[in-house]
Amino acid sequence: MPKVEMDLRTTVPPDAVRAALLDFSERRPEIWPGIEPSLYKVFSVGSTSAEIQEGSKMPGGGVFARERYDWSNPDLIRWTVIESNFCAPGSYVSAAIRPAADGAGSVIHIVWNRRPTSLKGVIAATMIVLTRGAPVAASFRMAMKRLEATGSPQPI
Repeated sequence: MPKVEMDLRTTVPPDAVRAALLDFSERRPEIWPGIEPSLYKVFSVGSTSAEIQEGSKMPGGGVFARERYDWSNPDLIRWTVIESNFCAPGSYVSAAIRPAADGAGSVIHIVWNRRPTSLKGVIAATMIVLTRGAPVAASFRMAMKRLEATGSPQPI
């Protein structure tokens, strides 16, 4: 599987980053700019897991993935593909969130590990690998900027 790892720094505290990643309300597409509202669906939310569909519109049609979010480990959130039109089941993204060393904000260690199954998936995976995750990092940075500007969601 194509795999990219990156660390992002934000002034948003760890609990608020976690809360944003686990906000499965109707606000989710507002927090996370890459999510197309018409492709967002919530199937179930439990105490340490959720089943969600998220997707993005792009030229030539959209991409979507039905994923199982797991946050049973308090320091790690992982979303694993169940079904998708661009990547294989078992593909995943994870975010390990820790306080920044200086105590101001967070460091998010992201692992993007997706195996493409369509031409759109191959194009996206190639772009993400060649840019060392730039589109993934940009999406996270935009979400963190929104949280910095508007106030963080309440910790879960």
